[in-house]
Amino acid sequence: MVEKVELGNTGLYVHPIGLGANKIGKEDKETNTDYGGEIINAAVKNGLNFIDTAYIYGKGLSEEIIGKTLKENMNRNDVILATKGAHRFEGDTMIVDNSPAFLTQTVDESLKRLQTDVIDLFYIHFPDEETPKYEAIGTLQQLKEAGKIRSIGVSNFSFEQLKEANQDGYIDVIQDEYNLINRKAETELFPYLSDNNISFIPYFPLASGLLAGKYKPDTIFSEKQKARPQFRDEVYFKHLEEVDKIRQIADNHDVDVAHIVLAFYLTRRPIDSVIPGARNSQQIADNLKAAEVRLTTEDIQIIEDIFPV
Repeated sequence: MVEKVELGNTGLYVHPIGLGANKIGKEDKETNTDYGGEIINAAVKNGLNFIDTAYIYGKGLSEEIIGKTLKENMNRNDVILATKGAHRFEGDTMIVDNSPAFLTQTVDESLKRLQTDVIDLFYIHFPDEETPKYEAIGTLQQLKEAGKIRSIGVSNFSFEQLKEANQDGYIDVIQDEYNLINRKAETELFPYLSDNNISFIPYFPLASGLLAGKYKPDTIFSEKQKARPQFRDEVYFKHLEEVDKIRQIADNHDVDVAHIVLAFYLTRRPIDSVIPGARNSQQIADNLKAAEVRLTTEDIQIIEDIFPV
């Protein structure tokens, strides 16, 4: 059995492989209620206990599906729930708002959608341009003291914004982009997080599937995919060659490339858990295999050499 790990010093113990629930809010509401519930049930049945969502994932739909599924099928205490807020809409216009009044409102609304009395981890999803960062975090600290949230996170904050936000030491977790193609967080951010016992949760861990080893030189991409830097011609072919070099490590461990990549992240000190998405229950079971991989010192060095910081 895979041992659970503590997120920073939150007192929350999670499986090293969590579930990124962004896809759960993207389908037709009627269809997706069953679809989303199936994935969540499969996740918990297989030992996963960490679910990461956000208001913006379907304008609350992902939260609603998770809340309904947990209420009907399992003990709330068996699951660590993380969600994020910062977005509001005026008509079709999306506004990022970190004001104390709005953060208080969005936490209350997330509690209702998730059908729970407390959110285990609440992130400010994006910083706004007006609210002082320490003031926004101070609001979350008040909500924590009121028993509405258990721990405090930020997402998509720059390093300078993070330091301002954490001036009172209230931040427990940061979520930001990190993967083998983009390891720049290791140079400045990771040492700060380690020194302050802040946990790091990476998003885009598989770089939109590129690091999963499922693409080939003749793969045809959508226009949306083509717009991403890692899928542009010369860069894309270079990354394919790099991923191929990891296949030997994967073969040695009798797992897939994606498992090796996720296992590598778990060797980085501030990373306690990774949250790949899943489209079905089989992907849930497959993702969990990464927690059982034990990379050797040589494996880690090879990967670092292939994808330098």
